Amino acid sequence: MLLHLPSVERLIEAFRRLPGVGKRSAERFALHLLAAPEEDAIELGKAILEARRRVRRCTRCGNLAETDPCEICTDEKRDRSVLCVVERPAGVIALEGSGGFRGLYHVLHGVISPLDGVGPDDLRIDKLITRVKEEGIREVILATNATVEGENTALYISHLLEPLGVSVTRIAHGVPMGSGLEYADGVTLTRALAGRTKI
Repeated sequence: MLLHLPSVERLIEAFRRLPGVGKRSAERFALHLLAAPEEDAIELGKAILEARRRVRRCTRCGNLAETDPCEICTDEKRDRSVLCVVERPAGVIALEGSGGFRGLYHVLHGVISPLDGVGPDDLRIDKLITRVKEEGIREVILATNATVEGENTALYISHLLEPLGVSVTRIAHGVPMGSGLEYADGVTLTRALAGRTKI
């Protein structure tokens, strides 16, 4: 059977490594690519390789970009006194899509999760503290996801920031508990930012 050919199994397994892609979806993706014109598969491969070569982390905020520093960090129209901390680049994409935030970002690239072997030193928390000290930040908005790990990470960061005299707020929980920023709609994200609370 087609799905048991070694090359097809490898393709399905490659798709299954993507977040949110189960066995059935991976099989559909693989079968679609195999049935599509060869140029489509070649174009997909080229697009993946080009993105991998060109996109990197901004050394200032940690977001993914083709320039360093990124376009958001260099945008003089943004409020440079407000810093929004998110877990991953998907959080930046979601908040930018909402149009409700015009400050700067700081991407942690994860959350504190002892069960997964992720501690504070594995994240960009030290760089966050440095930015707050050196860049004249007046408010830090903690927009980690509404999960146990996200909450614990927010609390940990708030304790570190407390002695620095900066206002530390948490986005309101218009974002459903157990969900991520990338799954919320623009109105929910705007309300969550507007309803943030002091920690």
